[in-house]
Amino acid sequence: MNKVYSLLAFILVTNAAYAQDNSFLPEAKLKQGDAQTLNLGVGFTQKMIHLNTEWVNPYGIAYVKGGVYLNDDHTAGGQVGFRYPVQFTGKDKNGYYLGVYAGHIDSKKVDNSYESRLGGGVDLAYVMMSRERISTFSVGIGAGEKLTNQDGTVAAETKPQLQFSYTISIGL
Repeated sequence: MNKVYSLLAFILVTNAAYAQDNSFLPEAKLKQGDAQTLNLGVGFTQKMIHLNTEWVNPYGIAYVKGGVYLNDDHTAGGQVGFRYPVQFTGKDKNGYYLGVYAGHIDSKKVDNSYESRLGGGVDLAYVMMSRERISTFSVGIGAGEKLTNQDGTVAAETKPQLQFSYTISIGL
């Protein structure tokens, strides 16, 4: 029985070592110095005006957005996401980035008050990046959760919807 456990442990260790040997991460396309590591800015995403923080790392740009929707109640909302560089178009790291996002995608009226709707999706962004600032235009497609009123009627269905966004950030 000890031989079987030893064999299983050996197989597990060799598989883990093999997995460490193979690179599962995408190619690192950004270098330190292409932009500030942390950036703080403002933006507009699908009727939400927000503050955003962006973290530039070798694999792309991770971001967090938090703000309010421009409706009667000014419902709060936020998103997190990540963008990976796909194609550069200039001498700086300007170019097209493919991303994913999750969080509040819009605000809908449910039982006479507004509620932020959770969802997620993918986007294609054009990023203009320099050492001092990052400016991003993006268009995405995603879907949100189904919202129902207390009487059972559907206030918002789960269906694909476009999301447009613009942010500008400066390095800290």
